[in-house]
Amino acid sequence: MTSIFGKNNIMRLLIATVAAAVMLGACKEEQTYAEQKKAERRAITSFLSNGTVVLDRDLGDTVLYVKPINPISETKFYEQDSTTDVSRNEYVLFTSTGIYMQIVRKGVGNKLQHGETARLLCRYKEYNIIGDSLQTRNDNAYYIGMLDEMNVSNSYGTLTGTFIQGMMKLNYKSVNVPEGWLMPLRYVNIGRQLAADEEIAKVRLIVPHSTGQSDAVNKVYPCFYEITYQRSR
Repeated sequence: MTSIFGKNNIMRLLIATVAAAVMLGACKEEQTYAEQKKAERRAITSFLSNGTVVLDRDLGDTVLYVKPINPISETKFYEQDSTTDVSRNEYVLFTSTGIYMQIVRKGVGNKLQHGETARLLCRYKEYNIIGDSLQTRNDNAYYIGMLDEMNVSNSYGTLTGTFIQGMMKLNYKSVNVPEGWLMPLRYVNIGRQLAADEEIAKVRLIVPHSTGQSDAVNKVYPCFYEITYQRSR
């Protein structure tokens, strides 16, 4: 016959076993996230060295071509008047976020000013670096009428944004504009193309999961973006 003392010991043992299982599960989950981040870093390093080519499966046309990238420091970026040399395929690394950015065109107009809120229209390509696939886009003829539209505000240099409509909102079921999309607005102008010799701002980005859209955050993968920004009417 089991004594009360024995039953208590058994109960304590069961509780301890459950607690240990929970702790082990938590450790495994933490390790998995650490491994995912390590895989992300490896994927970004490989992308920097090798670039990528994405072809249209049906037509064989080149949809996306990224040459091997030449990273530069923020110091050099600012010494170059906040520009990147496209002929050398320079991308500046912002160490605080892990974002890499190339400014293809600074664009017409002016930067978003403190206290200002503007409605912007964007065309983009989104390439999943780990998945090695063009994930979403709105820059081809099929989506000619579906620009991504967002409201962006600047408060003492802090940028916030909300998607109003477009592929990003549709695909990721979120109105929050990722930090990776907002960061270039500190350096490019937002205006409208009013003459043939004027061009709107265009950037290329490598965005780690921590500053990306909701699916990238949840699944821990980096994306490459090519984005244009223009001010809405």
